[in-house]
Amino acid sequence: MLVRKHGQFDACEDAVQEALLEASLQWPSELPRDPKAWLMAVANRRLVDFYRSESARRSREERVAAMDVDLSYSSAPATDDTLTLMFLCCHPALTAPSQLALTLRAVGGLTTAEIASAFLVPEATMGQRISRAKQGIQKAGATFTMPPPSEQKARLGVVLHVLYLIFNEGYAASSGASLQREDLTTEAIRLTRLLVAAAQSELEATGLLALMLLTDSRRAARTLPDGTPVPLAEQDRSLWNHQQIEEGIALLSSVLGRGRAGPYQLQAAIAAVHAEAATDAATDWSQILALYTVLEAVAPSPVVTLNRAVAVAMVDGPAAGLELLDGLDSVLGRSHRLDAVRGHLLEMAGSPAEARAAYLSAAKKTASLQERRYLLGKVAGLGTGGA
Repeated sequence: MLVRKHGQFDACEDAVQEALLEASLQWPSELPRDPKAWLMAVANRRLVDFYRSESARRSREERVAAMDVDLSYSSAPATDDTLTLMFLCCHPALTAPSQLALTLRAVGGLTTAEIASAFLVPEATMGQRISRAKQGIQKAGATFTMPPPSEQKARLGVVLHVLYLIFNEGYAASSGASLQREDLTTEAIRLTRLLVAAAQSELEATGLLALMLLTDSRRAARTLPDGTPVPLAEQDRSLWNHQQIEEGIALLSSVLGRGRAGPYQLQAAIAAVHAEAATDAATDWSQILALYTVLEAVAPSPVVTLNRAVAVAMVDGPAAGLELLDGLDSVLGRSHRLDAVRGHLLEMAGSPAEARAAYLSAAKKTASLQERRYLLGKVAGLGTGGA
Protein backbone atom coordinates (compact mmCIF):
# COMPACT_ATOMS: atom_id res chain seq x y z
CA MET A 1 0.00 0.00 0.00
CA LEU A 2 2.75 2.44 0.94
CA VAL A 3 4.86 1.77 -2.15
CA ARG A 4 1.82 2.24 -4.35
CA LYS A 5 1.17 5.63 -2.78
CA HIS A 6 4.66 6.99 -2.19
CA GLY A 7 7.25 4.96 -4.09
CA GLN A 8 10.60 4.81 -2.26
CA PHE A 9 10.76 1.07 -1.58
CA ASP A 10 13.43 1.33 1.13
CA ALA A 11 11.73 4.14 3.05
CA CYS A 12 8.38 2.34 2.92
CA GLU A 13 9.89 -0.88 4.22
CA ASP A 14 11.49 0.98 7.14
CA ALA A 15 8.21 2.73 7.90
CA VAL A 16 6.34 -0.58 7.99
CA GLN A 17 8.94 -2.07 10.33
CA GLU A 18 8.58 0.88 12.70
CA ALA A 19 4.79 0.63 12.60
CA LEU A 20 4.96 -3.07 13.44
CA LEU A 21 7.33 -2.35 16.30
CA GLU A 22 4.97 0.26 17.71
CA ALA A 23 2.07 -2.19 17.32
CA SER A 24 3.96 -4.83 19.30
CA LEU A 25 4.26 -2.35 22.16
CA GLN A 26 0.73 -0.91 22.10
CA TRP A 27 -1.60 -3.69 20.93
CA PRO A 28 -1.20 -6.04 23.94
CA SER A 29 -2.91 -3.41 26.12
CA GLU A 30 -5.18 -1.77 23.52
CA LEU A 31 -6.07 -3.41 20.22
CA PRO A 32 -7.23 -0.85 17.61
CA ARG A 33 -10.67 -1.14 16.05
CA ASP A 34 -9.12 -1.64 12.59
CA PRO A 35 -5.56 -3.00 12.95
CA LYS A 36 -4.78 -2.82 9.23
CA ALA A 37 -5.80 0.83 8.99
CA TRP A 38 -3.91 1.59 12.22
CA LEU A 39 -0.71 0.18 10.73
CA MET A 40 -1.27 2.16 7.54
CA ALA A 41 -1.77 5.41 9.46
CA VAL A 42 1.28 4.93 11.68
CA ALA A 43 3.50 3.93 8.75
CA ASN A 44 2.31 6.96 6.80
CA ARG A 45 3.12 9.13 9.78
CA ARG A 46 6.61 7.65 9.98
CA LEU A 47 7.15 8.42 6.30
CA VAL A 48 6.12 12.02 6.83
CA ASP A 49 8.47 12.30 9.81
CA PHE A 50 11.27 10.82 7.72
CA TYR A 51 10.83 13.24 4.84
CA ARG A 52 10.50 16.22 7.19
CA SER A 53 13.72 15.32 8.97
CA GLU A 54 15.49 14.99 5.65
CA SER A 55 13.91 18.00 3.95
CA ALA A 56 16.35 20.83 4.45
CA ARG A 57 15.63 21.78 0.86
CA ARG A 58 12.33 23.24 -0.27
CA SER A 59 11.75 20.48 -2.85
CA ARG A 60 11.53 17.86 -0.15
CA GLU A 61 9.16 19.97 1.91
CA GLU A 62 6.92 20.33 -1.12
CA ARG A 63 6.96 16.59 -1.63
CA VAL A 64 5.79 15.98 1.92
CA ALA A 65 2.97 18.49 1.48
CA ALA A 66 1.96 16.82 -1.78
CA MET A 67 1.51 13.47 -0.07
CA ASP A 68 -1.95 14.44 1.17
CA VAL A 69 -1.74 11.80 3.90
CA ASP A 70 -5.04 10.74 5.39
CA LEU A 71 -4.42 9.47 8.92
CA SER A 72 -7.98 8.31 9.48
CA TYR A 73 -8.94 4.66 9.68
CA SER A 74 -10.45 4.86 6.21
CA SER A 75 -7.00 5.25 4.63
CA ALA A 76 -6.34 1.52 4.31
CA PRO A 77 -7.34 0.17 0.88
CA ALA A 78 -9.38 -3.00 0.88
CA THR A 79 -7.49 -4.52 -2.05
CA ASP A 80 -4.69 -7.06 -1.65
CA ASP A 81 -1.58 -5.73 -3.38
CA THR A 82 0.71 -8.64 -2.50
CA LEU A 83 0.86 -10.08 -6.02
CA THR A 84 1.61 -6.61 -7.40
CA LEU A 85 4.47 -6.30 -4.92
CA MET A 86 5.77 -9.72 -5.94
CA PHE A 87 5.84 -8.78 -9.61
CA LEU A 88 7.54 -5.48 -8.71
CA CYS A 89 10.28 -7.35 -6.84
CA CYS A 90 10.71 -9.60 -9.88
CA HIS A 91 11.55 -6.61 -12.11
CA PRO A 92 13.61 -7.60 -15.19
CA ALA A 93 16.28 -5.03 -14.25
CA LEU A 94 17.34 -7.43 -11.49
CA THR A 95 19.09 -10.75 -11.89
CA ALA A 96 17.03 -13.85 -11.10
CA PRO A 97 18.84 -14.52 -7.77
CA SER A 98 18.29 -10.88 -6.73
CA GLN A 99 14.61 -11.07 -7.70
CA LEU A 100 14.19 -14.15 -5.56
CA ALA A 101 16.05 -12.75 -2.58
CA LEU A 102 14.21 -9.41 -2.59
CA THR A 103 10.78 -11.00 -2.93
CA LEU A 104 11.43 -13.47 -0.14
CA ARG A 105 12.46 -10.56 2.09
CA ALA A 106 9.77 -8.03 1.14
CA VAL A 107 6.81 -10.35 0.55
CA GLY A 108 7.67 -13.57 2.36
CA GLY A 109 8.97 -11.82 5.44
CA LEU A 110 11.88 -14.25 5.70
CA THR A 111 14.99 -13.07 7.52
CA THR A 112 18.25 -12.62 5.68
CA ALA A 113 19.60 -15.68 7.50
CA GLU A 114 16.65 -17.82 6.38
CA ILE A 115 17.05 -16.71 2.77
CA ALA A 116 20.78 -17.36 2.90
CA SER A 117 20.06 -20.86 4.17
CA ALA A 118 17.66 -21.52 1.29
CA PHE A 119 20.32 -20.45 -1.22
CA LEU A 120 23.20 -22.16 0.62
CA VAL A 121 25.25 -18.94 0.81
CA PRO A 122 26.67 -16.92 3.75
CA GLU A 123 24.30 -14.45 5.44
CA ALA A 124 26.57 -11.46 4.64
CA THR A 125 26.50 -12.34 0.93
CA MET A 126 22.71 -12.51 0.95
CA GLY A 127 22.45 -9.19 2.81
CA GLN A 128 24.48 -7.47 0.11
CA ARG A 129 22.39 -9.07 -2.62
CA ILE A 130 19.13 -7.82 -1.09
CA SER A 131 20.54 -4.32 -0.62
CA ARG A 132 21.67 -4.16 -4.26
CA ALA A 133 18.26 -5.43 -5.39
CA LYS A 134 16.48 -2.58 -3.59
CA GLN A 135 18.81 -0.08 -5.23
CA GLY A 136 18.19 -1.71 -8.61
CA ILE A 137 14.43 -1.33 -8.25
CA GLN A 138 14.85 2.37 -7.49
CA LYS A 139 17.28 2.99 -10.36
CA ALA A 140 14.96 1.23 -12.79
CA GLY A 141 12.22 3.70 -11.93
CA ALA A 142 9.75 0.87 -11.37
CA THR A 143 6.19 1.84 -10.46
CA PHE A 144 3.80 -0.02 -8.20
CA THR A 145 1.53 -1.40 -10.90
CA MET A 146 0.98 -4.86 -12.33
CA PRO A 147 3.12 -5.27 -15.45
CA PRO A 148 1.38 -5.93 -18.79
CA PRO A 149 0.49 -9.59 -19.51
CA SER A 150 3.57 -10.15 -21.66
CA GLU A 151 5.86 -9.05 -18.82
CA GLN A 152 3.87 -10.97 -16.25
CA LYS A 153 4.56 -14.19 -18.14
CA ALA A 154 8.29 -13.40 -18.24
CA ARG A 155 8.36 -12.84 -14.47
CA LEU A 156 6.05 -15.73 -13.57
CA GLY A 157 8.82 -18.30 -13.17
CA VAL A 158 10.52 -16.26 -10.46
CA VAL A 159 7.20 -15.54 -8.71
CA LEU A 160 6.42 -19.28 -8.61
CA HIS A 161 9.91 -20.05 -7.29
CA VAL A 162 9.48 -17.46 -4.53
CA LEU A 163 6.15 -18.95 -3.46
CA TYR A 164 7.73 -22.40 -3.49
CA LEU A 165 10.60 -21.25 -1.25
CA ILE A 166 8.25 -19.45 1.17
CA PHE A 167 6.21 -22.63 1.48
CA ASN A 168 9.30 -24.77 1.99
CA GLU A 169 10.61 -22.52 4.75
CA GLY A 170 7.24 -22.84 6.46
CA TYR A 171 7.04 -26.60 5.96
CA ALA A 172 10.55 -27.27 7.25
CA ALA A 173 11.80 -24.18 9.08
CA SER A 174 15.56 -23.76 8.69
CA SER A 175 15.96 -22.47 12.25
CA GLY A 176 14.09 -21.92 15.49
CA ALA A 177 12.20 -23.98 18.03
CA SER A 178 9.43 -25.23 15.71
CA LEU A 179 9.75 -27.64 12.81
CA GLN A 180 6.91 -25.94 10.94
CA ARG A 181 5.77 -22.34 10.47
CA GLU A 182 2.09 -22.43 9.67
CA ASP A 183 2.05 -18.68 9.02
CA LEU A 184 4.36 -19.12 6.02
CA THR A 185 2.72 -22.22 4.55
CA THR A 186 -0.74 -20.66 4.88
CA GLU A 187 0.38 -17.41 3.26
CA ALA A 188 2.16 -19.26 0.43
CA ILE A 189 -1.00 -21.25 -0.31
CA ARG A 190 -3.15 -18.10 -0.17
CA LEU A 191 -0.89 -16.22 -2.59
CA THR A 192 -0.67 -19.18 -4.95
CA ARG A 193 -4.47 -19.35 -5.02
CA LEU A 194 -4.53 -15.67 -5.99
CA LEU A 195 -2.00 -16.32 -8.72
CA VAL A 196 -3.93 -19.30 -10.10
CA ALA A 197 -7.11 -17.20 -10.17
CA ALA A 198 -5.28 -14.41 -12.02
CA ALA A 199 -3.49 -16.71 -14.49
CA GLN A 200 -5.69 -19.76 -14.96
CA SER A 201 -3.91 -20.80 -18.15
CA GLU A 202 -0.56 -21.17 -16.38
CA LEU A 203 -0.38 -24.90 -15.72
CA GLU A 204 2.66 -24.71 -13.47
CA ALA A 205 0.89 -22.30 -11.12
CA THR A 206 -1.88 -24.86 -10.69
CA GLY A 207 0.75 -27.60 -10.31
CA LEU A 208 2.43 -25.59 -7.53
CA LEU A 209 -0.86 -25.12 -5.69
CA ALA A 210 -1.52 -28.86 -5.94
CA LEU A 211 1.97 -29.57 -4.58
CA MET A 212 1.47 -27.24 -1.62
CA LEU A 213 -1.93 -28.71 -0.71
CA LEU A 214 -0.73 -32.31 -0.96
CA THR A 215 2.38 -31.59 1.08
CA ASP A 216 0.62 -29.46 3.68
CA SER A 217 -2.00 -32.19 4.12
CA ARG A 218 0.51 -34.09 6.30
CA ARG A 219 1.05 -31.20 8.72
CA ALA A 220 -0.88 -32.61 11.70
CA ALA A 221 1.00 -35.92 11.52
CA ARG A 222 4.51 -34.54 11.08
CA THR A 223 5.26 -33.86 14.73
CA LEU A 224 4.55 -35.34 18.14
CA PRO A 225 2.82 -33.14 20.76
CA ASP A 226 6.26 -32.02 22.01
CA GLY A 227 7.28 -30.94 18.49
CA THR A 228 9.56 -33.89 17.72
CA PRO A 229 9.51 -34.69 13.96
CA VAL A 230 7.81 -37.88 12.77
CA PRO A 231 9.27 -39.41 9.56
CA LEU A 232 6.85 -39.98 6.68
CA ALA A 233 7.06 -43.76 7.07
CA GLU A 234 5.92 -43.53 10.71
CA GLN A 235 3.16 -40.95 10.38
CA ASP A 236 -0.43 -41.66 11.40
CA ARG A 237 -2.11 -41.23 8.03
CA SER A 238 -5.53 -40.87 9.59
CA LEU A 239 -4.33 -37.42 10.69
CA TRP A 240 -3.66 -36.33 7.13
CA ASN A 241 -6.02 -33.68 5.79
CA HIS A 242 -7.99 -35.65 3.19
CA GLN A 243 -9.89 -32.59 1.99
CA GLN A 244 -6.57 -31.01 0.97
CA ILE A 245 -5.51 -34.29 -0.63
CA GLU A 246 -8.70 -34.47 -2.70
CA GLU A 247 -8.35 -30.86 -3.83
CA GLY A 248 -4.66 -31.29 -4.63
CA ILE A 249 -5.24 -34.42 -6.72
CA ALA A 250 -8.15 -32.76 -8.54
CA LEU A 251 -5.99 -29.73 -9.38
CA LEU A 252 -3.16 -31.96 -10.57
CA SER A 253 -5.52 -34.04 -12.71
CA SER A 254 -6.82 -30.84 -14.33
CA VAL A 255 -3.38 -29.90 -15.71
CA LEU A 256 -1.51 -33.16 -16.32
CA GLY A 257 -1.61 -34.12 -19.97
CA ARG A 258 -2.35 -30.58 -21.19
CA GLY A 259 1.27 -29.98 -22.10
CA ARG A 260 4.78 -30.85 -21.02
CA ALA A 261 4.76 -31.30 -17.26
CA GLY A 262 6.98 -28.82 -15.43
CA PRO A 263 8.85 -29.36 -12.15
CA TYR A 264 5.97 -28.33 -9.90
CA GLN A 265 3.53 -30.68 -11.61
CA LEU A 266 6.08 -33.51 -11.33
CA GLN A 267 6.68 -32.84 -7.63
CA ALA A 268 2.92 -32.70 -7.10
CA ALA A 269 2.63 -36.08 -8.83
CA ILE A 270 5.21 -37.52 -6.42
CA ALA A 271 3.31 -36.07 -3.46
CA ALA A 272 0.11 -37.58 -4.87
CA VAL A 273 1.62 -41.07 -4.95
CA HIS A 274 2.47 -40.73 -1.26
CA ALA A 275 -0.97 -39.32 -0.48
CA GLU A 276 -2.81 -42.14 -2.23
CA ALA A 277 -0.94 -44.88 -0.34
CA ALA A 278 -3.02 -46.14 2.59
CA THR A 279 0.14 -47.26 4.39
CA ASP A 280 3.85 -46.71 3.99
CA ALA A 281 4.26 -50.31 2.80
CA ALA A 282 1.70 -49.66 0.04
CA THR A 283 3.73 -46.76 -1.42
CA ASP A 284 4.54 -47.27 -5.11
CA TRP A 285 8.25 -46.46 -4.90
CA SER A 286 8.87 -47.58 -8.49
CA GLN A 287 6.49 -44.88 -9.71
CA ILE A 288 8.10 -42.32 -7.40
CA LEU A 289 11.55 -43.23 -8.73
CA ALA A 290 10.32 -42.89 -12.31
CA LEU A 291 8.91 -39.43 -11.54
CA TYR A 292 12.14 -38.33 -9.85
CA THR A 293 14.10 -39.51 -12.88
CA VAL A 294 11.95 -37.34 -15.13
CA LEU A 295 12.17 -34.42 -12.67
CA GLU A 296 15.96 -34.64 -12.63
CA ALA A 297 15.98 -34.45 -16.42
CA VAL A 298 13.55 -31.48 -16.49
CA ALA A 299 14.97 -29.50 -13.55
CA PRO A 300 18.27 -30.99 -12.38
CA SER A 301 19.48 -29.94 -8.93
CA PRO A 302 21.45 -31.46 -6.05
CA VAL A 303 18.29 -31.54 -3.91
CA VAL A 304 16.42 -33.54 -6.57
CA THR A 305 19.34 -35.97 -6.75
CA LEU A 306 19.26 -36.28 -2.95
CA ASN A 307 15.55 -37.14 -3.02
CA ARG A 308 16.02 -39.53 -5.92
CA ALA A 309 18.68 -41.36 -3.92
CA VAL A 310 16.06 -42.20 -1.29
CA ALA A 311 13.72 -43.54 -3.98
CA VAL A 312 16.56 -45.56 -5.52
CA ALA A 313 17.32 -47.04 -2.09
CA MET A 314 13.68 -48.08 -1.65
CA VAL A 315 13.62 -49.76 -5.07
CA ASP A 316 17.17 -51.08 -5.59
CA GLY A 317 18.54 -51.17 -2.06
CA PRO A 318 20.47 -48.74 0.17
CA ALA A 319 23.85 -49.37 -1.45
CA ALA A 320 22.53 -48.05 -4.77
CA GLY A 321 21.13 -45.00 -3.02
CA LEU A 322 24.39 -44.31 -1.18
CA GLU A 323 26.26 -44.44 -4.48
CA LEU A 324 24.13 -41.57 -5.77
CA LEU A 325 25.14 -39.40 -2.80
CA ASP A 326 28.81 -39.45 -3.87
CA GLY A 327 29.79 -36.05 -5.21
CA LEU A 328 27.01 -34.09 -3.48
CA ASP A 329 29.26 -32.98 -0.61
CA SER A 330 30.74 -30.20 -2.74
CA VAL A 331 27.32 -28.57 -3.20
CA LEU A 332 25.33 -29.75 -0.18
CA GLY A 333 28.13 -30.10 2.35
CA ARG A 334 26.92 -27.12 4.41
CA SER A 335 23.38 -28.50 4.62
CA HIS A 336 22.42 -31.07 7.26
CA ARG A 337 20.07 -32.84 4.87
CA LEU A 338 22.80 -34.70 2.98
CA ASP A 339 24.20 -36.19 6.19
CA ALA A 340 20.70 -36.99 7.44
CA VAL A 341 19.85 -38.92 4.26
CA ARG A 342 23.24 -40.63 4.31
CA GLY A 343 22.60 -41.68 7.92
CA HIS A 344 19.17 -43.05 6.98
CA LEU A 345 20.55 -45.10 4.10
CA LEU A 346 23.50 -46.38 6.16
CA GLU A 347 21.04 -47.44 8.84
CA MET A 348 19.02 -49.28 6.18
CA ALA A 349 22.24 -50.93 4.99
CA GLY A 350 22.99 -52.29 8.47
CA SER A 351 25.94 -50.00 9.23
CA PRO A 352 24.95 -48.46 12.59
CA ALA A 353 28.35 -46.97 13.46
CA GLU A 354 28.59 -45.11 10.15
CA ALA A 355 24.94 -44.11 10.35
CA ARG A 356 25.50 -42.74 13.85
CA ALA A 357 28.42 -40.61 12.64
CA ALA A 358 26.33 -39.25 9.76
CA TYR A 359 23.38 -38.40 12.04
CA LEU A 360 25.71 -36.70 14.49
CA SER A 361 27.23 -34.59 11.69
CA ALA A 362 23.72 -33.61 10.54
CA ALA A 363 22.71 -32.64 14.07
CA LYS A 364 25.69 -30.30 14.32
CA LYS A 365 24.79 -28.57 11.05
CA THR A 366 21.05 -27.96 11.48
CA ALA A 367 19.77 -24.72 13.01
CA SER A 368 16.36 -26.28 13.70
CA LEU A 369 16.09 -27.26 17.36
CA GLN A 370 13.46 -29.93 16.69
CA GLU A 371 15.42 -31.53 13.87
CA ARG A 372 18.52 -31.53 16.06
CA ARG A 373 16.55 -33.27 18.81
CA TYR A 374 15.31 -35.89 16.35
CA LEU A 375 18.80 -36.51 14.90
CA LEU A 376 20.39 -36.80 18.33
CA GLY A 377 17.64 -39.25 19.21
CA LYS A 378 18.70 -41.34 16.21
CA VAL A 379 22.31 -41.15 17.40
CA ALA A 380 21.32 -42.35 20.87
CA GLY A 381 19.17 -45.11 19.45
CA LEU A 382 22.09 -46.54 17.46
CA GLY A 383 24.30 -46.72 20.55
CA THR A 384 28.09 -46.43 20.60
CA GLY A 385 29.05 -49.84 19.35
CA GLY A 386 31.18 -50.33 16.26
CA ALA A 387 29.16 -53.22 14.80
